[in-house]
Amino acid sequence: MTIDKPTLPSGNRRRKALLGATLAFLLIGVAAVLYYMLVLSQEEETDNAYIGGNLVMLTSQVTGNVQEIRADETQLVNAGAEVIKLDAVDADVTLRQAQARLGAIVLQLREKYANAVQYEAVLQQRKLSLKKAEDDLARRAPLGDDHTLSAEEVTHAKQAVDDAKAALNVAVEQVKTAQAALGGTTLAQHPAVLAAKEDFVQAWLAARRNAILAPVSGYVAKRSVQVGAHVSPGMALLSIVPLDQLWVDANFKESELQNIRIGQPVAVKADIYGGKVTYHGNVVGLSAGTGSAFSLLPAQNASGNWIKVVQRLPVRIALDSKELAEHPLRVGLSATVTVDTHRRDGAVLGAAMPSVPVYATQSLGQLVQDADKMADTVIAKNIAK
Repeated sequence: MTIDKPTLPSGNRRRKALLGATLAFLLIGVAAVLYYMLVLSQEEETDNAYIGGNLVMLTSQVTGNVQEIRADETQLVNAGAEVIKLDAVDADVTLRQAQARLGAIVLQLREKYANAVQYEAVLQQRKLSLKKAEDDLARRAPLGDDHTLSAEEVTHAKQAVDDAKAALNVAVEQVKTAQAALGGTTLAQHPAVLAAKEDFVQAWLAARRNAILAPVSGYVAKRSVQVGAHVSPGMALLSIVPLDQLWVDANFKESELQNIRIGQPVAVKADIYGGKVTYHGNVVGLSAGTGSAFSLLPAQNASGNWIKVVQRLPVRIALDSKELAEHPLRVGLSATVTVDTHRRDGAVLGAAMPSVPVYATQSLGQLVQDADKMADTVIAKNIAK
């Protein structure tokens, strides 16, 4: 004998199912509201972001023909390395000419300085001659008064004094002229020598600048120069991209910028790694204008046919250097950026420029002291001749 279990009316089961579904939807709604309030409202995200970096243009400082190219696309070059070499024949000839001119000017001035010394000696001689003539006149004048000597001899003595004075005046003017030409300086510090020395230093620098050095360490890109090409100062030869100096430019809508502040933490996912790698950084600044404001042809919204377009503002994001070294990026790659806006006490405008350079290089510095020493050697050698 079996006992049948009582069955609930179908209406009760339907009410319980509807009640359960309603509770589930309410829980989902509450969870969505909480997630928005606690998470979504505390961050801003955009996939309109791209990797940025410095594109260091390598240019020539002198004119010449390319003789060697020592680095090609995708290759790493270190700061100070010789990347391109120009034919140095013309520069070497110019340097030798400058050296010859410097030596010739020193020799010419040596003659003038020697003449000045000679004029000084002549001046001293003229002074002695005048003193002798004056002494002779002083002895003869009393004898002429008492008619011991003839008046003609006294007249000759007076004439000798006058001739000696005239010769002394000529010697004085010669000394003044010689000293004016020398400028009251030593031979090594004479303006003509200094000018020729600077020409020599300039020629020395031009000869050294035929070796075009890398100002920074990075990878070669956009090489446009070819062997044998004639280059001139300012011509772009190739670019060097330092991949350790990268950042992200995230273009946020103007309606998304209300809570973004400088210093806020940022998570970046680059498309090249498929979102498997997350970079960490922080907001370092907001651009001073939208992309349209800096475009080649800015929009003219004062016309009658106007449609409002939401503008985007670039936000600069600095990346962690260690993470960049572990997972290298390239300039121009796409990325997705998420800014954590929990802390909103940071500044909106960037700080003043720092007291130290943002970027600097010591690789292009030429040892001008070496050129000065060589010029001084040329001057000393010609003085001693």
